[in-house]
Amino acid sequence: MGDRLVSPNVSEEEQIIEGSLRPHRLSEYIGQEKIKDNLSILLEAARRRNEPVDHVLLYGPPGLGKTTLCNIIATEMGVNLRTTSGPAIEHAGDLASILTSLQPGEVLFIDEIHRLARPVEERLYSAMEDFAIDVMIGKGPSARSLRLSLPPFTVVGATTRVGSLTAPLRDRFGAIYRMEYYNIDALRQIVARSAHILKVPSQEDGIEEIAGRARGTPRIVNRLLKRVRDYAQVRADGVITREVAQAALQAMEVDEIGLDQTDRHMLLTIIQKFNGGPVGLDTLAASTSEDTETIEDVYEPYLLQLGFIARTPRGRIAMRSAYEHLGIIPPGEEGGPTLWTTT
Repeated sequence: MGDRLVSPNVSEEEQIIEGSLRPHRLSEYIGQEKIKDNLSILLEAARRRNEPVDHVLLYGPPGLGKTTLCNIIATEMGVNLRTTSGPAIEHAGDLASILTSLQPGEVLFIDEIHRLARPVEERLYSAMEDFAIDVMIGKGPSARSLRLSLPPFTVVGATTRVGSLTAPLRDRFGAIYRMEYYNIDALRQIVARSAHILKVPSQEDGIEEIAGRARGTPRIVNRLLKRVRDYAQVRADGVITREVAQAALQAMEVDEIGLDQTDRHMLLTIIQKFNGGPVGLDTLAASTSEDTETIEDVYEPYLLQLGFIARTPRGRIAMRSAYEHLGIIPPGEEGGPTLWTTT
């Protein structure tokens, strides 16, 4: 899954290049207009009061710019950014070490915040609400609790699974923003900006072709741009035109709406092995050799957005539009397979 061209997850090798393409100011950030408007007010109000920004929670599918927005918040406030993740903070003591080293006003970014261990999460409550943390000194009967004051700071949490957050943690965020998939116009602007930064000659129709296959995700559109650039340099004259982009993406098995071989395999599994569904998540995971979390977080969001699959109480089902895209006649229609049900 990590090798997929259209995977929204970022590899270690990509992080350096991706960093060079990221905007550093809110005015440079493309898309997510509602979030930008609300965030600009939040930041300006905090600056006028000379206070840290209220805690912010960003949620949505991977690759939509949550980390970028966090970097922008720290830059706009003129403070340092500390970055960690839920799985990296294994013990409450690890969190205490991070919190006590923060400087006034700094931003603490916690990626995958839904994966915080419960003892760590509970220690975070008082830190976010009261800017204080309780630590135990000594062991056994002589142990005592000591409350340490912390300088005011901002927690920015990012998650792909907001429903997995406990209510007490969610309630401690003053601003909660949902990241949406990007429309084609925003993606075109992102491709044009990235092509300029990377010094890649490109035509409008070539940019549009790449944007249309990026699954509404900036991270994917930048990855596609870099692979099409390589193809243009080796197989063409170095300029990205519509014909060059189409040939490059066809060679990489990314179709006109951004589905790759793995997406088509999952849809065909539901359609051909399970007669279009419903099929349970665990069964689907076993049939496609993927884990359930990958299916829920990586594959399903875009397929749901397209209306190709639907979640039902009994499992996942393939919708008519999925059959049409794959060129398969739906069950029950003339020439299609006969409908059958399980008992």
